[in-house]
Amino acid sequence: MIDMLVRLYALPDTREMYAGVEEQGVILRRARAYERHIVAAWAGEHFSPKWESEVKVAFSRQPLTCYIATKDKEILGFACYETTAKGFFGPTGVSEQARGMGLGKALLFKCLEGLKDLGYVYGVIGGVGPRAFYEKACGAVEIEGSDPGVYRDILPD
Repeated sequence: MIDMLVRLYALPDTREMYAGVEEQGVILRRARAYERHIVAAWAGEHFSPKWESEVKVAFSRQPLTCYIATKDKEILGFACYETTAKGFFGPTGVSEQARGMGLGKALLFKCLEGLKDLGYVYGVIGGVGPRAFYEKACGAVEIEGSDPGVYRDILPD
């Protein structure tokens, strides 16, 4: 799977997008250190043990590099950055019942803004699955020759 590049200096105004998510009763926020076991287990249960490991790395950062979307104190989605490599976005996932609410895009932008706040001018979306989503959402472009990139020689689960 390819990696994609995002121009962080050209991110759009996200206030309307975040307001639309909040109007649905969803809270977008940075996860908190004492929630590590909950968020990591959720990512592992709903997605992958490898993603659970990456979430744990996000909780070792200062500031913490994991955002979550919650409603009624239930996790609906998560997104991390600076886990696999510096300047990288991911992993990210939204529960099946919450898809179509705009949470994936909102979580993506929270993380891209986080990378920008760290001083990066470009961000990398590693091992892209939904390529068209990232092209449309944030203008991401393929990094030529990036497959398999940093994701070579991955140990099996």
